[in-house]
Amino acid sequence: MTKNTKDILQLDQVQPGILRLILNDPKSKNALSEKMMKQLKKHIFEASSNASVKVIIIAAVGDIFCSGHNLKDITEARNNEDDGKEYFLNLFNLCSSLMQIITSCSKPVIAEIDGVATAAGCQLVASCDLAIASESSKFATPGVNIGLFCSTPMVALSRNVSKKDALKMLLTGDMIDAAEAKRISLINDHVSSKNLHNAVMSIAKKIASKSISTLRIGKEAFYKQHEMSLADAYDFTSKVMTENSLTDDAKEGIASFLEKRGPVWEDD
Repeated sequence: MTKNTKDILQLDQVQPGILRLILNDPKSKNALSEKMMKQLKKHIFEASSNASVKVIIIAAVGDIFCSGHNLKDITEARNNEDDGKEYFLNLFNLCSSLMQIITSCSKPVIAEIDGVATAAGCQLVASCDLAIASESSKFATPGVNIGLFCSTPMVALSRNVSKKDALKMLLTGDMIDAAEAKRISLINDHVSSKNLHNAVMSIAKKIASKSISTLRIGKEAFYKQHEMSLADAYDFTSKVMTENSLTDDAKEGIASFLEKRGPVWEDD
């Protein structure tokens, strides 16, 4: 698969098993327009069942990773007969659906941030399974500054960082740097811009070397158990591990470990 440089979303799958989705609308600050979100949804959904894809990376062109929703579109929608109510609801529902598709996607999704991620752009970072940023990257949920509280970004943010750290971002609207983003666990790590691509590809390749069925089982179970009580989570994951133990890849993985050789996964 080669990338289409004319579209607002580039696709790049030069590296086997790794699909890069690159936001390519720098003139609009890589905003999550309806078109952008629909394309992201489409390609993430398709990749979820594509055996040639093991890991998805979301990156961006330019020095703004993603600015969130396009405020010009929101302002224009106020001219509608209902003052934009239907447009707003559809927009925020579409965004919420995109974030849930990232979470429910059977393949790990990594955010590669080299720039600013604000509002729904910060939500996009928080929704990805992993996130690595350049040292110059910055993050904010600044809706409170313009009278529009970042309520939907709050969902992903509050499920990644502590309550007090999330509320500080949401209530002040202040920008935080990559070091602070790592401290509060919004991102996994930060590196120099020069090393960012290699750092992301290194972890993507490591994940892509694993059994695709095991990755699917593990990611799905992680998000399901996260919302359960302790007892329910252990009951659920005990059943998951039992079923996982019966798979061919589990048999092969254990055998290869005992025999001191590399595993040959069923999907390789």
